[in-house]
Amino acid sequence: MLTVHRIPAFEDNYIWLIQAQGTNKVIVVDPGDAMPVLNTLRSKDLDLIGIFITHHHADHTAGIVELTKDLTIPVYGPANENINGVTHPLSGRDTVKVDPAFPEFTVLNTPGHTPGHISYLAEGKLFCGDTLFAAGCGRLLGGSAEQLHSSLKLLATLPATTEIYCAHEYTLANLRFAKAVEPENALLKQRFEQTEKARQQQQATVPSLMEDELATNPFLRCELDSIKKATETFSGRPLSNSQAVFTALRAWKDQF
Repeated sequence: MLTVHRIPAFEDNYIWLIQAQGTNKVIVVDPGDAMPVLNTLRSKDLDLIGIFITHHHADHTAGIVELTKDLTIPVYGPANENINGVTHPLSGRDTVKVDPAFPEFTVLNTPGHTPGHISYLAEGKLFCGDTLFAAGCGRLLGGSAEQLHSSLKLLATLPATTEIYCAHEYTLANLRFAKAVEPENALLKQRFEQTEKARQQQQATVPSLMEDELATNPFLRCELDSIKKATETFSGRPLSNSQAVFTALRAWKDQF
């Protein structure tokens, strides 16, 4: 069994510490800043034994050098991106066994936000960086809309109980956009109200559940007529398939 610790960083990033039950061993996911990670390790008396990286952006990688300065530990990251400090390059369908105390992690290719983005999955917990957000998805920063749409369709096949550990607290802004796309979605209205209250109380809204994403995240619902019609109205043209809807929807969100 795994325990996951949330470490806030910068303005809205989350760094994740994955702890093996019954041990003080942890793996850190996307350490963009070493200092809050080191502080958490000290305060909780945890032993860092590995690093998972999802993609090359500095807010996910800048802490690698400091964290490995005095430690000889594996740093796993995408094979298709150039990241200083990665010792174990990975691609989709690879598996990772960091230590006997940890389960085996499955690596998923999830490009789109960046060309080589990967995600890590174990025990129903998905660490997906900037591919899938609570109520949203990543921007296109080097990858293509086709890649990101395909990645999200892959993630949408995971069980409804999958916990989504994304890397940013963007949920409220994402839900505002989702409401503009699907104003009649009752579950979406309910989620927005709950999220708004949580953020007013400075509570985190991540992780989320895949069940909630499938019900309220427009980027996972591009096959629906309601999403298609709203996006066609915005774009002012007919959209022939879910890929076209996704591409136009992502462009809409960029301007929202």
